[in-house]
Amino acid sequence: MRLRNLIILTVIVPLFVVLVVFSLVAIKSLEDNVRSKLQTEVDIITRALSTSLGYAVTRESSTPLEEALHSAFSFHRIYGAYVFDRQGREIYGLGLGKDLFSDEEIRAVIERDELMGDYRRQEGWTYYSALIPLRTPEGNIRGVIQVNRLNTGIENYTGFISLAAALVFVIGAGGIVFSIWWGFRRYIERPLTRLLGVMLLVEDGDRSQRAEIEGPLEYRRLASGLNGMLDAMAEKDADIEMRRHKEMELERRLRKSKKLAELGVLAAGVAHEIGAPLTVINGQAQRLSRREVIGDDERARLGRIRGEVERIVEIVRQLMDLGRQHNVEKDRQRLADIIDNARALVEETLDRHSIRLELDLPEPSPELLANKQQLVQVLTNLLSNAAQAGNVRRIRVHAHQHDEELRIWVEDDGPGIAKANHSQVFDPFFTTKPVGKGSGLGLSMVHRIINDHGGTIGVFDSLLGGAGFEIILPCSGVSPKLN
Repeated sequence: MRLRNLIILTVIVPLFVVLVVFSLVAIKSLEDNVRSKLQTEVDIITRALSTSLGYAVTRESSTPLEEALHSAFSFHRIYGAYVFDRQGREIYGLGLGKDLFSDEEIRAVIERDELMGDYRRQEGWTYYSALIPLRTPEGNIRGVIQVNRLNTGIENYTGFISLAAALVFVIGAGGIVFSIWWGFRRYIERPLTRLLGVMLLVEDGDRSQRAEIEGPLEYRRLASGLNGMLDAMAEKDADIEMRRHKEMELERRLRKSKKLAELGVLAAGVAHEIGAPLTVINGQAQRLSRREVIGDDERARLGRIRGEVERIVEIVRQLMDLGRQHNVEKDRQRLADIIDNARALVEETLDRHSIRLELDLPEPSPELLANKQQLVQVLTNLLSNAAQAGNVRRIRVHAHQHDEELRIWVEDDGPGIAKANHSQVFDPFFTTKPVGKGSGLGLSMVHRIINDHGGTIGVFDSLLGGAGFEIILPCSGVSPKLN
């Protein structure tokens, strides 16, 4: 059952029933009081007249009787007075209502020897008549006196008053019910319907819905509370989505780290086997170059062989470093000092290419538990790669610390890295540089160092237009947790 109908049935209807009963009882009491007063007045007048008429009937002349009856009309609303003998025949009378009682009823009054009153109708008029035996001064009953009073006052309208009161009550009750219905519909049902509509839309998945804050104070509070709950849900959903993306990114980086570790172990094994033959080749080439029997051309070629062997040896060393398990010695380091050292190492390269280095670091400088030399190597490698990308005029390094997590971004305005290559940039031997210009192990080494520090590194498209690298490191030296 709807709340509106429930309120009407349990509150309004019982209230109206009580009011109806109370009104009917009040009107009935008024009617009874008016009639009782009328009857009492007529009975008193009748008794008073019976005494004076008792003396009048003992005289032979009718004049005293006429005078006594005329005196009855001096009372308010007495419209008839009659004297009957013991047989019910009229002796003398004045006014209206002579035939209200039959001869038998008059004789019955004499027999009972007591006053009798009753309402009678005649010719469309309603009378209250009182009859009382007429006694002489000696106590003998000589007849009956009848006094008639016409209902022309409020007692004649008690029925009409009851009907009018009932009609007014019905109209008033209808107006009250309509007012309650209209007020309930406008100030209770409509706001509830709007709130329910918002809830249904939210249930269907539209979390952008918000309730209108209007109407009575209680509904404004309810709508405000609902909107606050929806805002909190939206904030929580955004936080959950952000965590999900962060977890996915971290999982991707962890898979990359595992892959690189496996490749590093494999590469280290291969490098170990290659190292010994390379040493022999380099030694033999050096001995041959010392002989005087060879010409300058052959000696130059042996020099080139030795140069390439040394490059291979350097690659082998890097491969062995990439696959070796490292116990990183860490101590408290200021980020500003690490970046200053890296900048000093690449300053000549930046000046040669007219590249502006922009630093945006928090103050005071954050501290982290790290190996300073290795982090300097990371930043030097990233800055050098940016400087060698071509058409680079700006490199920006900025950092931000949140709780126990330090984030460092290195960005440039160069040509950037193709989206398809983002997942490969940290793979060993992957490089976009021309042949002979890079081994493809620099970023792999960077990834290994960051991973040894319990952090992560990722690549993104910088807003400057080029490539961007994001480094996340724990300030305490403990791997950052998902949050």
